[in-house]
Amino acid sequence: MDIFNFTRLPALSSFADNIDNVIGWVTVLVGFWFILSEPVFFYFIFKYRKQNSPKAAYITGEEPELHKWISRPHAAVLVFDVFIVVIGVKVWNDVKLSLPPEPLPHVRVVAQQWAWSFVHPGPDGQLDTADDIKTVDDLHIQANQKYVWELESRDVLHSFSIPAMRMKQDAVPGRVIKGWFDANAAGVYEIQCAEICGIGHGLMPAKVHVEDAAAHTAWMQTNAPAPRIAAN
Repeated sequence: MDIFNFTRLPALSSFADNIDNVIGWVTVLVGFWFILSEPVFFYFIFKYRKQNSPKAAYITGEEPELHKWISRPHAAVLVFDVFIVVIGVKVWNDVKLSLPPEPLPHVRVVAQQWAWSFVHPGPDGQLDTADDIKTVDDLHIQANQKYVWELESRDVLHSFSIPAMRMKQDAVPGRVIKGWFDANAAGVYEIQCAEICGIGHGLMPAKVHVEDAAAHTAWMQTNAPAPRIAAN
């Protein structure tokens, strides 16, 4: 349930609302302490400004009557921190650590300065076969279908980010990082690199095309390589 829908950005993936809720809770809980502390902060600034106060004295803060003003708020903040950690770890586990059960279609995402290369499974639904479809800066997926992505980098650190899906993952040279996503509405959405990867960092946008089942099947059939006929 999305109880913190503060953004106009669509919640495209099935886990987008959960991530929005974690961000919303952090905003509310941190905001509570901000609103509580700032008036006190400025009150003391003006109350004890130089013309109204004697010369400053060294205070260790270890006296019980002074120490309580540190220990008690600290304990209260820790309770809020534990709450944030609990809900954050659950969402992290669901989104980042637990892949949906196989079999699922896989897509390969390769980052480089400064473009995104994608390898899609062809009509056979399998990656690394003869009918794979390769594109640059255009990812095509089917709506309401879970995918496992395999993320790589050819050169430096990049970060594969689809804001509408609330998805972001660093691409690390020498590693293949797996994750998953899905999309619940057809349309065309932005892909960004969220890591400063060089002088062309701002020039490597891409698009994810989310298509219904019929349109996605037609796209695969149109773009899949023609089968090779073995010579006699």
